[in-house]
Amino acid sequence: MRLIGFISIPLVVLACGLSQMASSAESDGWQFEATPYVFAAAMDGRVGIRGVTSDVDASFSDIVDDLDSGFMGLFTASKGPWTFGLEAVYMKLSDEGSKSVSGPFGQVTVDGALNVTSKLYVYQGSVAYRVLDNTTAIDMVGALRITKLDTEARVVLATNPAIVFPGGVTSASESDSWTDAVVGVRALHPLNKQWSLLGYADVGGGGSDLTYQFMVGANWEFSSNFNAKAGYRQLYWDYEDDGTTWDMTASGPYLGLGISF
Repeated sequence: MRLIGFISIPLVVLACGLSQMASSAESDGWQFEATPYVFAAAMDGRVGIRGVTSDVDASFSDIVDDLDSGFMGLFTASKGPWTFGLEAVYMKLSDEGSKSVSGPFGQVTVDGALNVTSKLYVYQGSVAYRVLDNTTAIDMVGALRITKLDTEARVVLATNPAIVFPGGVTSASESDSWTDAVVGVRALHPLNKQWSLLGYADVGGGGSDLTYQFMVGANWEFSSNFNAKAGYRQLYWDYEDDGTTWDMTASGPYLGLGISF
């Protein structure tokens, strides 16, 4: 299924790891940073509505044309050993292609398409505490990740008899949301005055059965108020409830610009 978007992710979900950590745990003043960014992700998994599901296997080149609109951004505030983060992601994604469709409760699989339009909202609030501030800085992170998914779907079949959503229709719409608690760790290792390496990972659940992400990257502080961020990121959800399925992995390179003040 060619799915859902050039995730200029605001995927995820999410990315407190994108934040430039405070240079010293002993800093007395507040340090703020705003980071717009893009996440050029491929997607792999399953998406479903009212018990009708379809496989997703979309490379980045497949996905570029599917994003209708999107926004991703991260804001952090740091003081001493503490860092507080807020992230927002919005994507409107469209897809018109699938090799197979599984009917309600997985009882029937046929050739055809599940044409999907989805609006994905991801909000994350995080708190990080510096536990090590030697050459390598290490923060422990706790966060709440809120995911909202609005989906419209229409089944188009290449064979008969027709498969339908429960209730005898070939189209349906759903809105679902869930909240996950996650814990994680991130590390920042400076190479010199301008360059540093970043690693981040978290895992959790609650509303979903499981969610996790990890990322590795590099930051380039090319001026006192601006730093470029680039690397690789993977984000995963395993959510299924009342016929809605979002069992999805988004992975690929990211690129952001941190603005400090």
